[in-house]
Amino acid sequence: MPWQRVITAAVAVLLFVSAAFSLGNLLWAALLLVPVAVGGWEWAGLGGFPLRARWTFCAAVLASCLVLLAAPPFFEREIYFASAAFWLALAPCWLAWKWRPPGKWLLAAAGWVLLVPTWLALARLQMQPAFLTALVAVIWVSDSAAYVTGRAFGRHRLAPAISPGKTWEGVVGALAAVSVYYGLLWFIFMPTQTAAQALAGWLLASGMTALGIEGALFESWMKRVAGVKDSGNVMPGHGGILDRIDGLTASMPLAALCADTVRILR
Repeated sequence: MPWQRVITAAVAVLLFVSAAFSLGNLLWAALLLVPVAVGGWEWAGLGGFPLRARWTFCAAVLASCLVLLAAPPFFEREIYFASAAFWLALAPCWLAWKWRPPGKWLLAAAGWVLLVPTWLALARLQMQPAFLTALVAVIWVSDSAAYVTGRAFGRHRLAPAISPGKTWEGVVGALAAVSVYYGLLWFIFMPTQTAAQALAGWLLASGMTALGIEGALFESWMKRVAGVKDSGNVMPGHGGILDRIDGLTASMPLAALCADTVRILR
């Protein structure tokens, strides 16, 4: 793994964790608008939006976030459900059929579903920073494990027409590493949980891993359609913001929905 990639990832993790634990929720949510704006710009670029349309799309995404930031949480669960419907129903078909959307409006809607629910989930989950960090770490662990095991043992490609570098061995490595990670969390911090609670937590972590892989495949397909290697160049060794949050866009809204359902946040 290139040193530039390692250093960038370490700095990003340090900044994320430090901010999650030290900032008030309002400031945290406001600061998250920066990567959301960059991600919106990158998404519009992948979609081939003209310059004015790129600005308009970014403005619409940010305006949506600001409305949610200022308004009472009336429709938050519906937004999470929209994201879950996209990733559990639409995105798998999109990838299976290798769909190339015919219009910019569909791409704009998909980009909104990627970015706004992710921002909302990260903003709301920060009310419990340790819980947020533990959830995001699921994607960090799975991404790293998939990369390492795929490079070391990868023989069977997961989706060669979409992302030739991803392998089934990487998927197995990711699931195994996340299982070990969750086991350590359970042993150290949650030893009094019932077996049913422990199983539910493991299923959530495994589901997040699977969704994270789907999110990475989806972004890889969009980059392939656009004919680019990376979504941007703001993160040395990693590419763009979307290249780093692709797993989070697919997994965090569903995690927030589960948390809201069991009233972890309330």
